[in-house]
Amino acid sequence: MKAAPEQEDPQAADPIIREYYQRKQKPLPSDPTTRAHVEQVQKDGYVVIPNVFTEAQALEAIAEIDRLHGDAPKVGRDAFDGFKTNRIFSLLGKTRVFDKFCLLPQVLALNEFFLDEDYLIYIMETIVINPGEKNQVLHHDDSVTRLPRPRPPVTAAIMVVLDDYTELNGATRIIPGSHKWGSDRLGEDHEAIPAVCPRGSVVYFLGTTWHSGGANRSSKPRYAATIQFCQPYIRPLENLMLAVDPRRALSGEIPKKIVDMMGYRSAVPFIGYADGMNPKKATRRMIRRLEQPVDCNPPTFASEPGEKEKRVLSKLKYYVTPCTLERRWGAWGSLSRRLCVRGPGSYYYYCIIYLLIHCHDHSWHYVTCTDSV
Repeated sequence: MKAAPEQEDPQAADPIIREYYQRKQKPLPSDPTTRAHVEQVQKDGYVVIPNVFTEAQALEAIAEIDRLHGDAPKVGRDAFDGFKTNRIFSLLGKTRVFDKFCLLPQVLALNEFFLDEDYLIYIMETIVINPGEKNQVLHHDDSVTRLPRPRPPVTAAIMVVLDDYTELNGATRIIPGSHKWGSDRLGEDHEAIPAVCPRGSVVYFLGTTWHSGGANRSSKPRYAATIQFCQPYIRPLENLMLAVDPRRALSGEIPKKIVDMMGYRSAVPFIGYADGMNPKKATRRMIRRLEQPVDCNPPTFASEPGEKEKRVLSKLKYYVTPCTLERRWGAWGSLSRRLCVRGPGSYYYYCIIYLLIHCHDHSWHYVTCTDSV
């Protein structure tokens, strides 16, 4: 009699493994407004959302940009950055004024559809295009991954419109539908259209959408900011865990959601851990170590004196799969591959218990326990 598939290969019946490797397409959002935004992005690669923030918030951001620029604003190092364009990086380490733009509900709703749950901040900067600046070269933001196209995006971005976007002052140029192109097609200037919209709007677009900053033919600078997000398995362009003082991130000064998006959270199933533990805990340990002389022989164990493991669990899934082994190794690659050394004819039943533990600090642990019964 032929053994059941789950007895031949315990992983075949594992709902946790199947759920992780066999991803299902996400359903469209139930909220009609969010659904319309998603469908627009699916069709054109971008959507313009008006009235996302107030004029007062825009003016506050402009004033903060001017303060951070100081008397001698930095200009770009090359034509891509713009020789007449001012940029400020590492905003999360310099000011709290722009935190609100990382947490816009309309944007988070789109990210939840187009990106995985534990997405990160890819880059965050202000962009001031001054009069006389030329069109930026057309590009798509996740081109640095070198992944072949067409494909699903691995990044998404917003332009935070702090000044009215017009055809004259350097509104972001976008090529509608370009997110569906293959790798052999490049964006051309005549295909791009300006994303004209009023102050307080957000332009959301995918990392596969061809776009660029526009030429400023007006007499005034054009103020904006961009926040880009990426899948948890993509390395961000800006290393925020080095650019921002970790004490700011761990003290509660920066909102927790943003801290998670900076990389202080392990992503499912085990992306981003440090020394086998949650990045926040590892960072706190490193801060303590940096106050001491360099240790040539750091400890090889996970916990240090005084550290306590968190025991509160918010999610626990488990199930048991029986396997029959008779004086042989388990199947190659199986979790139960171990040698039975008892006498001939002996059968041992091994229970493989899979625990998927989601701790309340958002760290994930995948544990296997094997024992005979």
